[in-house]
Order: sequence, then structure tokens, then C-alpha cells
Amino acid sequence: MLLSELLDAPELGLRLMHAAGGALDRHVGRLVTTDLLDPGRYLNGGEVVLTGLVWRRRPLDSELFVASMAARGASTILAGRAQLGDVPADLLDACQRHEVTLIEVPIEIAFADITEYVAAAGSAETGARLSASLIRQRQLLSSIASGRSLDELAARISSEIGHDCRVLTPTGRHVVPGPGELPAEVLDTITHRFLTADRTPATATAGEASYSLFPVGSGLGNRLTAWVLVIDGDYTAWPRDHVEAVHELCAIGALDRARRDEGRRALRPLVADALALVESGAPHAEVAARLRQAGALSGQPLVVAVGELRDDGPSEVALSLFEDVALTVGPAVVAAARDGLLVGFLPAAPGLAEQLRRAFGRLAPGLHRARLAVGVSGETAVDALAGGLEEARFAQRAAAGSRAPVSVVTSDEVASHVLLLSTLPDDVRRTYTQRVLGPVLEQDRRTNADLLTTLQAFLGCDGSWTRTADLLHLHVNTVRYRIERVEQLTGRDLSTLENRVDVFLALKSL
Repeated sequence: MLLSELLDAPELGLRLMHAAGGALDRHVGRLVTTDLLDPGRYLNGGEVVLTGLVWRRRPLDSELFVASMAARGASTILAGRAQLGDVPADLLDACQRHEVTLIEVPIEIAFADITEYVAAAGSAETGARLSASLIRQRQLLSSIASGRSLDELAARISSEIGHDCRVLTPTGRHVVPGPGELPAEVLDTITHRFLTADRTPATATAGEASYSLFPVGSGLGNRLTAWVLVIDGDYTAWPRDHVEAVHELCAIGALDRARRDEGRRALRPLVADALALVESGAPHAEVAARLRQAGALSGQPLVVAVGELRDDGPSEVALSLFEDVALTVGPAVVAAARDGLLVGFLPAAPGLAEQLRRAFGRLAPGLHRARLAVGVSGETAVDALAGGLEEARFAQRAAAGSRAPVSVVTSDEVASHVLLLSTLPDDVRRTYTQRVLGPVLEQDRRTNADLLTTLQAFLGCDGSWTRTADLLHLHVNTVRYRIERVEQLTGRDLSTLENRVDVFLALKSL
């Protein structure tokens, strides 16, 4: 109940002496009865304090009492008149200074009467709220049963609570779009917060806007595969019935998600058959027919993506993640190959590689010790999918050589040295790097000389002293000294192409 409703109760006869800003529209929090001069240690914030003023021996005590409770966030005092015959003026002054609401309790009203009245009102509110919640749940379930989409239900709850709702996945895919497109940077913030929050629901802030994040369903018990209900605003300031409406939408969303997942699982055998046909060199008309049955657009150029998620639970998790990212780019299908790699057939589109890189990259905060490596082919026709699959496998092998949590490499990016290094065993790469750059690494370890950083910048600037100095914000002479020191330690003259190539490959093998 609101504090204004408590004041309006005729049977209590309470008299408002001072109201802090907005106090009358606040809900009555926990009631605490105390006659301690320093009650703050027993308060947590938001309480209504009932006191008989036994603690007051002198005017200064009022300041001590109010300051103590205000420091802990208690908002209201209900002061009884029985002890002093009246509420002293110094208590009123202290409440005005500390912006604490002060209410006088008549002599004939016991504090137990107030406590019982609040408890009874709370029980009535709880019953009404539960009844309303039950009605809303039945209406939502009835809407789902009659064929209403999750988009329509989200719009209904948005209208009811006055905050826009949308459903996303951790890759940034919009399951239920909102009224406006969220910028990519905002999606990055929201997905990062959802994957790293200690508990949910959680809040995220992007620029001046705040968002509330509620999980929708369990998502195979892994937050990476969960849906997230994103709502404009901070839910911690909302009325309880609005938060309950959101939780009910999450429950309905979980049912809708289960239905969609079941449909996608039913199509997986068709995708697996299509992949097997591609690998066996079957006629392209047969491949195209099977892809159409699985839901892919086989009448336009396709892109093949090959991926692997290492050390992160069941293969079902990896397959669900790959399917989710594939769906961000349009009608796409994914299957597991015989070697355990995941293969997706995606519709070709401008900027596809960057779109995939960003979507997969959003998963990085939730991968922990796992690593995700994805290779992407160039555009290919259905009758050339076998070649596209081979391209994507080579690119995936290069991506697997990265130490980053998420690595997406396209076939265009697989330069000769990258492909060469990706096919070498790790121990061979480490040995080569140690032989070429070992003294430099050791010097940096002992002296923090930044020789390696300078060397990387120098080669990246094509051996230009001036550009390297500008990039590192150093004097040209400092750059020259450091490169000369690298040449001394490695025994290689970096003015020659052969030595530069050796050092460049060693750097790429780090």
C-alpha cells in the first residue's frame, strides 16, 4: 500500500507533520518499532520507523535519532505522543533537515494497530495481484493456443507496462524486434552484460539509456544459448505487477522457443543429407532440392561456413550457437559433418563476413576457456558447393590457429603464410619462434624494453622509421636504437627481404 493510503485510514487518525519529496506516493516498506537513540545499525533502507520517543532526553537527541536512520535510508517516522504528550518541535526540525517524513500517531492508537492494518492491506494486495496474474497467464496461454505470435504478446505486455520489449539472442539476433533497430554498439553492450552478469534479471546501460535483461527459458542450461528479453528502462524501479507481467511473458516465450527448437531439430536430418550429398559429389539438382526442403535458399549464390567450438560442453550447444548465428543472415541451415565440424549453408550478401564476425564475437565473454574457430568461403553456386566447402575448411584451419576466444577467417584472408602456419604443429611453430626471436623475448622479459612491440610496428609500417615513430609516439632515434638492438640479438639484418620474412613468420607464430 502507499503511504498516502495509510494516512487516509480514518480508523488510525494519523496526522502528517512533514512530507519529504514524493514520500506519499511510495509504498510502505518494512515496519520497524524502536526506541533506541541510534537505530541505524538495525535498518537496511526504506523502512517506516515507529517510535514512542522514549529515547528523547534533550533536544539534541532528535538530531541524533533522525540522522542515524536517514543515513541508512529509512524514509518515514511514525511518532507516538504517549511518552511526551506531543511531538516535539526539534524532532520536526530534524526531519525537515534530513528530508524524512514525520507522522504523528494519536495517543489512543497502539503501534500494533498500525502493524496489523498494514499487514491486512498487504495480504489484500497480494491476493489481488495473484488473481490478476492468474488471469493474465490464462489470457497469454489462450493467445498462444489460438495462434498468436510471440511478437503480438510482447507488444501487448509492452503496452501494459509502458516499456518496449524485444527478444534477442546472445549473438544479437532479433527473435522479437522492438519498435526501432538497436545500434550494433548497443547490442554489443547488452549481450556482453547478459553473458557476464552474476545473476539475472540484470540491467545494462548504453549511453544514456538503460535496459532490463530477463532470461527466457533455460537454453540447454547454458546462457550462451538462452534467449534474453530486453526491456527499455530499469526494472528495479517498476511496480511489482509490471515485473510479474514480464516474468509471465518470459514463461510464455520459453514455450514458444521450445516449439521453434523442435521444428529446427526436425529439419536437421535433411540438412545432414544435403551435406552428405555435397561431400559425395552428388548431382547439384539433387543437392539443391534437399537444401530447399531444409529451408535454405538454393536458387542464389551461397556461402559455406565451417566452425568448431572446443571444450564447451555438449555438441548440442555448439550446433545451437551455429544455427543461431546462421539465422542472423537469413534463411540458412547447419549440420554436423562426419569429422565433427559444423557446416552452414548461408545466403550470400554484402558484408556477410563482417556480420558473422560480429555475431560470433558477441559470444566471446561467455566462452570462458572454450575457443570458437570459424572459416568462411567466398560466394559459390550450388553446383560448386564442394569447392566452397573445401575453401571454408582451409579458412577454419587457419582460424583454429588463433589464440583468440573467437576467430573468424574468410577464404580471401587466407594468405599463403597464414595457411602454411595454420597447418604446422604447435610445437614446430613454438620452436621456430624461439630460435628466431628467443633473445628478443628474453630481453623484453628482463628489461621491459618493448623491443617486440617496436619490431611488430616497424614491419607493419613496411620498415618506415618515421611512420613507426609516429605510430608508437616515439622519437625516430629511439626506434632506430630498438631495431638495431633486435638485429644484434637475432643476428639478422632487417634491411634484407629474406631476414624480414623470417622475422615476420616468427612473429605470426607467436
